[in-house]
Amino acid sequence: MSARSFVVALLISAPLALAQNATATPAVGDLSAKTTFPIVFTRTLSAKRAKAGDAVLARTTQVVHLSSGLVLPSGTRIVGHVVSANPFTYDKTPYAHQKPSELVIQFDHIELDSARLPLHVTLRAMATPIAANDAREPKSSDLDPLGTVMQVGGDLLVPSQKEVVDEQGDVVAYNRRDGIYAHLIANGQCDSSNKEVSVGIFSPTACGLYGFGSVAAQMMGSVSKPSEVVLVSTHNSPEIWKHTAALLEVLPEASH
Repeated sequence: MSARSFVVALLISAPLALAQNATATPAVGDLSAKTTFPIVFTRTLSAKRAKAGDAVLARTTQVVHLSSGLVLPSGTRIVGHVVSANPFTYDKTPYAHQKPSELVIQFDHIELDSARLPLHVTLRAMATPIAANDAREPKSSDLDPLGTVMQVGGDLLVPSQKEVVDEQGDVVAYNRRDGIYAHLIANGQCDSSNKEVSVGIFSPTACGLYGFGSVAAQMMGSVSKPSEVVLVSTHNSPEIWKHTAALLEVLPEASH
C-alpha cells in the first residue's frame, strides 16, 4: 500500500472507529426497569435556603450490576437539581390552616467516566442520617455478640453471615462480597421484582420515608413524572440532610 493510500484509509477508518466507540458508551437502555441504586446525598438541601436550579448531589453506596453487563462501582456520582423550594411560614391567624412548605427535586443523570446515563426513577425509600446510621451500626449488647444490624425497613443482618432475614426468620436478601442484594418485595405503593438488585442498607420491603417526622412525600417519581420528588410539611421546612440515604428504582419506559 502506498503512503497516500494509507493516509486515505486512515482518514476513512477514523470516523468509523469514533462511531463504534460512541455506540459502546452506556445509554439509557442499559438502565432496565427495576434496577435499583442505593445512594447517599453528599450535600444538604433545605426548603429554607434552596433555590430552583441548585445542584442535587449524591453517590452510590454499593456496586450496581446493570442488565447490559456494565458494573457501576460504589461511589458513582448521581446528579440532579432543585425544581422549587418554598420555606415554611407560620400563620398566626386564629384557626388558620397552615400553608405547606415544599421542596421539589429532580434526579437527572448518573455520571460514569465521560458518559451520562439519564435517570427515570422513583424514590422507593429514603432515610434520615440518624435512621441510616442505625442501619449501619450494630447495637452494642452482651446478648448479641454477632453484632446484628437492623436494616431500614426492619430486616436483620448479621455481618458475618450471608443471609439477611425478616422478623419471622425468612431469608429475604443476601450479603455478598460487594453489597446486599435482594428481590424487591411489594409493600404499600412499592411493587415487587423477580430480579436481584442492589439494596444496600434497605430491606427489600422498604418503602417511603424513614425518620422524617412531619414531612411527607407527596410525589416520589412516576412513569408520568419520572425522577421528581416532592416533600411537603405544614410544620417545618422539609430538608434532605447530607448523609441522608435513599433507594432509587428505575421506572419502566412510558408507553407511546
